[in-house]
Amino acid sequence: MDNYSPNTQFSVFPPVIKNLLIINGLVFLATVSIFGGGFTGFGEMVFPYLALFPIGSGNFFPWQLVTYMFLHAGIGHIFFNLFALWIFGQAIEQLWGSKRFLIYYLLTGIGAALIHMWIGGGGAPTIGASGAVFGILLAFGMMFPDKYIMLLIPPIPIKAKYFVAIYGAFELFAGISNPFGGIAHFAHLGGIIVGFILIKYWGLKKPTNYI
Repeated sequence: MDNYSPNTQFSVFPPVIKNLLIINGLVFLATVSIFGGGFTGFGEMVFPYLALFPIGSGNFFPWQLVTYMFLHAGIGHIFFNLFALWIFGQAIEQLWGSKRFLIYYLLTGIGAALIHMWIGGGGAPTIGASGAVFGILLAFGMMFPDKYIMLLIPPIPIKAKYFVAIYGAFELFAGISNPFGGIAHFAHLGGIIVGFILIKYWGLKKPTNYI
């Protein structure tokens, strides 16, 4: 059987997403002081090795291109990243199969890191799964362009393809206007760009029978 074939049984928590949620949660509990906020104790020790540092900083290690995706600074940071991963990712993993989904997730995260360091890295270390999550969001918009997403503010429905386009334009504007504002906007854009390239390279098409 093709390793990239779609999953045959629907699951609210398909295997890759389930394991990503568990790993991110365990790393968060191990590294962050929940009540005090920020990295303390063990987290403070591993942060210089696992966060993504600029190449010229003297603290950069190649494995940081992957490990930075599993570090989060606080409850809000990890909640919104993992919630978006679960909401948008489950349909993509079911459609593509778990192996391709995992490869896509990791490559968009790595690509986001590289683009962030090249364009808007600044001097501060970077953490979070946002780059890969934006890659998943792009995939959802391309595979299910006419599905409606219910926004929270304002509470109105919008088609996925328009949501992705608007969000991407906002990240570009924010990255150009405030490149050192503490949010890795170019990493978000990097996830979108790399995701688009991968989907086109693999020749992936939207399903013809989705509602």
